Amino acid sequence: MNAFRLPRLARAATFALTLAVATACSLQAQESGTIAPAQVTVAAVVERDVARADEFTGRIAAVESVAVRARVGGYIDRIAFREGQEVRRGDVLFVIDDREYRAALARAEAELAGARSRAAQAGSELARARQLAETRLISAEQLEQRRAVAAQTEADVRAAQAQVEVARLDLEFTRVRAPIDGLAGRAEVTAGNLAAADATVLTTIVSLDPVHVYFEGDEQTWLRYDREARDGGRARADGNPVRVGLAGEEGWPHAGRLDFVDNRVDPGTGTIRARAVLANPDRVFRPGLFARVQLLADSPQPALLVDDKAVLTDQDRKYVYVVGANDTAERRDVVPGRLIDGLRMIESGLQPGDRVVVGGVQRIFFPGMPLAPVEAEGGAAPAAVAAR
Repeated sequence: MNAFRLPRLARAATFALTLAVATACSLQAQESGTIAPAQVTVAAVVERDVARADEFTGRIAAVESVAVRARVGGYIDRIAFREGQEVRRGDVLFVIDDREYRAALARAEAELAGARSRAAQAGSELARARQLAETRLISAEQLEQRRAVAAQTEADVRAAQAQVEVARLDLEFTRVRAPIDGLAGRAEVTAGNLAAADATVLTTIVSLDPVHVYFEGDEQTWLRYDREARDGGRARADGNPVRVGLAGEEGWPHAGRLDFVDNRVDPGTGTIRARAVLANPDRVFRPGLFARVQLLADSPQPALLVDDKAVLTDQDRKYVYVVGANDTAERRDVVPGRLIDGLRMIESGLQPGDRVVVGGVQRIFFPGMPLAPVEAEGGAAPAAVAAR
């Protein structure tokens, strides 16, 4: 055996022996009834109406997101916005060299003028042909030919007008404008580069007010909401109020409302996606931010509350000490819920009226230890706890 391990083994053996002696003495003292009662502070479990809530994690997303593309091709002449700034719908973002498009518009307008001139001449010839036809100086066939020529020239005028409109639109599209209100990203193409029509992404814009927060809940939670809705206990998840907190924020300071629940449960993850909508007038939210989401029921429901300091942890289990028969410590395993003003909701494990140890828990060494309970000041729970 390694010589360096002997002192360590000796210390371990001494510790185990001391622990065994202490445990034996404690048990012997318990059996003889000589242990002094532990001085503890207790508070009664209370039942209050609170709005039940489920908590999720999610991400902020823009309601509208647009990849801005040029609708006509050409070289970028100027960038007319500052990257990262808020823009309004219709603001000019990029300017494409428009000389070619101005020339195309001028050519289309000239062709329109020629078509109108030909149409006017054909109209005059048709009028004269009608007069001559009345006196039988021309044949009916000639009259029909003049009528056909006039109709053709009128059609040519309309086609030329359409070409002018197309040329005018192309010229207008050389000013690339913001399609929505929102926050512009960086310019993906700088001045002097060629932008291909309907292909080159110039920048992106995301809307800021309102915003969406997407989160996913397990199918058991969704089934519970759906079951309670069918039983008439509360509205379905759609439309329920939500509260949202960002990283670094205390609690859930932002209010919103659920506006969408997906039509299927993902069989791979066993979750269903939901979405809430939030007002963002102060621009607190940005797409992509992590968010804590609390989904609230429409109406308050009875819940058991205890001081959060009373809930202890034993590996993966939560428990509390209550005052049992003959003022002895009784351990109760509990399932805790959310925190409300320093009070912890208890899903199971306690009954209304149970007296829970909220102070001096460190003086309780084992279940069954005698206690000297003192009622906590202010009663079982602060009066500020209200239905939510």
